Amino acid sequence: MNARTEPAEAEPATPARPPVVRELLLVAGLFAVYKLGRQLAAGHTGEAFRDARDVWHAERWLHLPGEGTVQSLLLHGDGLAEAANSYYATVHFPATLAFLVWLYLRRPAHYTWARRVLAAVTAAALLLHLAFPLAPPRMLAATGLVDTARVYGPSVYGPPQTDHLSNQFAAMPSLHFGWALMVAIGLIVATRSRWRWLWLLHPLLTLLVIVGTANHYWLDAIAAAALLGVALALIPVPRRTAGTAGGAGAAGMVTAPAETAEAAEAAEAGRDARALALVPAERPGPVGAGR
Repeated sequence: MNARTEPAEAEPATPARPPVVRELLLVAGLFAVYKLGRQLAAGHTGEAFRDARDVWHAERWLHLPGEGTVQSLLLHGDGLAEAANSYYATVHFPATLAFLVWLYLRRPAHYTWARRVLAAVTAAALLLHLAFPLAPPRMLAATGLVDTARVYGPSVYGPPQTDHLSNQFAAMPSLHFGWALMVAIGLIVATRSRWRWLWLLHPLLTLLVIVGTANHYWLDAIAAAALLGVALALIPVPRRTAGTAGGAGAAGMVTAPAETAEAAEAAEAGRDARALALVPAERPGPVGAGR
């Protein structure tokens, strides 16, 4: 009756973080490959403009809204256009880096998952950049769009002939949108706040910026979302642990096995006490009683 079954050993509340030096070297290596890949895709000017005309006509055939509809909202004032250009130039890398750092410190298992997804999407994007060079809509006269970065500033690109730091013919897919969408999905999955769905405003704002500044077509964002969907399907989300829930919820998950064992002991002791209390009432009376 007094035999006790030891509760199963609880899993660690916080998974071990990957070594920080290894992660820094890995991220730096991925960034170097990304920049090298973009340079290898540069220089296909004629092909890039032919593909741009095909994409523009395909969007019209699909009845997608014109990119000019979004840009017209930005051109109501210099301030809006400049703000959109600044967002395009300054938010992309810092937001993604902050997302990875936060996951590394607070959600190590989700950090590894998010890093793998981002690496897979970026690698697939580089292959598509090599196979399908594409001039952005700001370069295609048929679109009638304004290069807002050149007119209003700030601009991250120089003239395509002299810009050796970036490949301006790598419009599809849009990694600006793909990474922003992954940041939102990652934070929604890794947190429990009732407000976490507001993170979707980040990719939504990014979409409006990349289209309104004429840096990307709608199809560029659709292609990025498709690649991200494939990566998410192939790379499973880590199982939620106590450390993921945070706060009191996490503590409850860690102590649950011990509390269950204590409750079982208390119930068993209560049954023993009740059994002993019934013993005197069940003893037989003196010999001859009741005769």
